[in-house]
Amino acid sequence: MRTTALLLVLTLSTSASAAAQEWDEYVSREDGFTVVFPGRPTITESTWKSQMDYTLPARVYRADKGPERYSMTVVDYTGIEKLGIERAKTCPSGNQQCRENSGIMGSGYWKHDERAAVMRATFELVQRAAVVTALAWEWQDMVEGTLVQLTNADKSRTFAFVAMHENKLYIMEGTVPAGSPEPGLFQQSLGWVDANGTPIRYQGIIYSNAYHGMGVYPKPRAGRGAGDGAGGGAAPGGRGAGPAGAP
Repeated sequence: MRTTALLLVLTLSTSASAAAQEWDEYVSREDGFTVVFPGRPTITESTWKSQMDYTLPARVYRADKGPERYSMTVVDYTGIEKLGIERAKTCPSGNQQCRENSGIMGSGYWKHDERAAVMRATFELVQRAAVVTALAWEWQDMVEGTLVQLTNADKSRTFAFVAMHENKLYIMEGTVPAGSPEPGLFQQSLGWVDANGTPIRYQGIIYSNAYHGMGVYPKPRAGRGAGDGAGGGAAPGGRGAGPAGAP
């Protein structure tokens, strides 16, 4: 009897370990984020068309788990100032968007374009053939962004978070079949790292790329602890767990 019970415990323990090992933390030092994927993601080089029609380099990290789909798209805006300056040199005379001296808009309106990045990506999400069930300002690991939830035509659900950090745009999507639990493990795992892979955790002030990333104000103090204001904001439904807390 004891042998049978021991074998049952060992079997359950092995099964639980195998299930846990399906999910693993992935750290991208190159793109400055960490997230839990169901297995190692495939990485695809791509491009992104910005609001002001600049073509920017992008990278898509993707991993599937059966019918579930998980992805992180990262768009690099760090070279957009140079593109704006070059555009301003060749614009037709009188084109106000491409004045060399555009003040707070930037040459070729590059500053305006970067500030609009999160809204642009959010617009792309809500234009899909889907019903928008949630749309809210949020933050994840002390970086502000937009929460989007969609019910797709096949009744699958997409939970997305769009943010900008250190002049890079992040579009995080988890899609699960109808009736499946929300992708909370994926959503709650998002974090930020520096070029060495060291976690970045802002203290007391939520990071805004339009102000901190673009140098309008100094960046918030960063540290390893949770600091003041840890965690996400109260998502729709009242469960204050950041983007994953929504219904």
